[in-house]
Amino acid sequence: MAWRDRFAKQQPVATSNPIEPELPAAALSVLEGLQSEWIVLGPYGRIARTSANLGSYGLLRRGGITHPDIADMVDMTRADGEPHTRELSIGGSEHGAPPREIRVRSSQIDTDHVLLLIDDISNAVRVDAMRRDFVANVSHELKTPVGALLLLADAVQSAIDDPEALARFTERIQTEAQRLSSLVRDLTDLSRLQAADVTMHAAATPVDCVVAEAIDTTRLLAQSKRIDVLQEISVGLEVYADEEQLATALRNLLVNAINYSPSFTKVTVTAIDLGDRVEISVSDEGIGIGPEDQPRIFERFYRTDPARSRESGGTGLGLAIVKHICSAHGGDVLVTSVPEQGSTFTLRFPKQAA
Repeated sequence: MAWRDRFAKQQPVATSNPIEPELPAAALSVLEGLQSEWIVLGPYGRIARTSANLGSYGLLRRGGITHPDIADMVDMTRADGEPHTRELSIGGSEHGAPPREIRVRSSQIDTDHVLLLIDDISNAVRVDAMRRDFVANVSHELKTPVGALLLLADAVQSAIDDPEALARFTERIQTEAQRLSSLVRDLTDLSRLQAADVTMHAAATPVDCVVAEAIDTTRLLAQSKRIDVLQEISVGLEVYADEEQLATALRNLLVNAINYSPSFTKVTVTAIDLGDRVEISVSDEGIGIGPEDQPRIFERFYRTDPARSRESGGTGLGLAIVKHICSAHGGDVLVTSVPEQGSTFTLRFPKQAA
């Protein structure tokens, strides 16, 4: 049996109180000022001291280190006197919780003591994964319109003497260029929203004025499909929001409702007072969304029907922008939908600043 295991069975659970009195007081003073969590190990792997919040990591039991990789780092540092660093996943099995990502650094204080510095990097790891996925998705989405434009440009050159074919290819170029323009616009909007501080421009905003603006900007699209856009908004209803961002969220919902609804139907915008919040809903009589797709429709680039999205010019970012705007204001967005009967998207915004 390894010395660590033998000793672990004999020692009590470590606390933040010193067990090794020979640890220099000056070193303890420096450690107490660190932002990282830390462990000081004495001879034979005894825990001499720990930071106050280390217990939440679940790395200690019976006076010893429970994680074998961390124990190996301590052995390596004792053997060569050099610092070592590893990134590890811990926990994550209880109640389906995700694993915790940590960075552990080991270094030697003196001949008897080894210091472990532990940082929780879970958030940084998640952000990095999201960034990689986003870049991959953007690259994939850009390939389609850019590739189509290159092919159509070649087709135009070969059909220079065929007016009918030339007109057909030119129309396709305009369609793909519009799709590319919409994608760039939505990416720009999303990037701008993520960098913006909502509190800088948020104020009491009249709901009826913002709804009227969003309806006006989508009027031509609705008329082209013979869709009536109706509103049932109480005069004087206000929310605490950035007016431009609220208009963007409503406009995105209206565009989706119109694009995914058949001609000669209606889209209705309503707003009700919930006391401390206002609920704004956009309802349509369109194709609806299946229950299997509803949990994912607010993800970037997720499409329930990619072919239909291409026909309507959708970028897959509209609902992601809506969700981000709601979250930034301390609100939320909900969806209820029945396939072939229609959908209702509901925005909840606070009436006053938090």
